[in-house]
Amino acid sequence: MTDPLHSELLELAQEAARRAGELLRDGRPADLAVAATKSSPIDVVTEMDIAAEKLITGLIAEHRPDDGFLGEEGASSQGSSGVRWVIDPLDGTVNYLYGLPTWAVSIAAEQDGETVVGVVAVPMRGETYHAVRGTGARATGAWDGERTLACRPAAPLDQALVSTGFNYVTEVRAHQADVARRLIPLVRDIRRGGSAAIDLCDVAAGRLDGYYERGLHPWDLAAGDLIVREAGALTAGRPGERPSRELTIAATPAVFEPLQRLLEDFGAWHD
Repeated sequence: MTDPLHSELLELAQEAARRAGELLRDGRPADLAVAATKSSPIDVVTEMDIAAEKLITGLIAEHRPDDGFLGEEGASSQGSSGVRWVIDPLDGTVNYLYGLPTWAVSIAAEQDGETVVGVVAVPMRGETYHAVRGTGARATGAWDGERTLACRPAAPLDQALVSTGFNYVTEVRAHQADVARRLIPLVRDIRRGGSAAIDLCDVAAGRLDGYYERGLHPWDLAAGDLIVREAGALTAGRPGERPSRELTIAATPAVFEPLQRLLEDFGAWHD
């Protein structure tokens, strides 16, 4: 049985993600203006990005004023309840800017430092993924009703479809491209979708066998990491470490270990 607090957090995360997704989908101007830049001209933050985070934090604070926040667009507070929300209001900003459909709203709730609820809404797919720790992962979409998620059955690495992403810093991107070049002959193929949250959910849904990326922030992976683990996949960083900015890996149990070993050999975490 789901903890009543976790049920409350899930319902609130789902409502916040739904509203933010609608704002982003329906409010996207044709001549989308860039509000600011981050680490480079490629990594843009839009006015809609900021508006979505304000919507999410405002809704949550209205219902749970003592909770803390960690958001990509600057939301940061400790709170006093033991619950902290980790929010990426628009994961896949460049896709959104260009009118590509692969972007998402990602919301996770932590209790005493452990992620207990994760929701990823993908408005242009009409899909929403969610998980509560210890109860499995589920999704709603074009299919009838709610679908229980399970990662793909066992397959050898050379038959694995693996996704990755690239950093916005030129030197890091060059190294990541070299790692991908070395990996491509050893797997079925590589994809690059542009949203870490969606890639993690696609592993959970059986659309990918694995995913790895260097340079992720907590808000990029908090919700998706819980969802993919609850769907039966394994996640980690470098051997013996949790997913982190240094390296994040998510894959089916059969693919995980050989993929992690190769990425370690290739120095995927390295400058």
